Amino acid sequence: MTKADIVSKISEKLGIEKGDVQATVESFMEEVKASLENGDNVYLRGFGSFIIKTRAEKTGRNISKNTTIKIPAHNIPAFKPAKVFVEGVKSNVQVK
Repeated sequence: MTKADIVSKISEKLGIEKGDVQATVESFMEEVKASLENGDNVYLRGFGSFIIKTRAEKTGRNISKNTTIKIPAHNIPAFKPAKVFVEGVKSNVQVK
């Protein structure tokens, strides 16, 4: 499902114009990004949390040059689904 699909579905369900829904979805995503970039986690009860995870420093290898490089510690955004969300997916989606 793409962002356009989400906008279409919400527009159909609520009877709101696609342009308004698109602006709302874009604003939501911008707010989540801004919060994470400022170091704040975003908690959406019943859905999940957008959090910042810290990756430790590690040693990597460049196989083509046969050298080792040091990868510094860094932060990455991550999503942790709520328990209700996880249970819903487990019970409704068939294993392929």
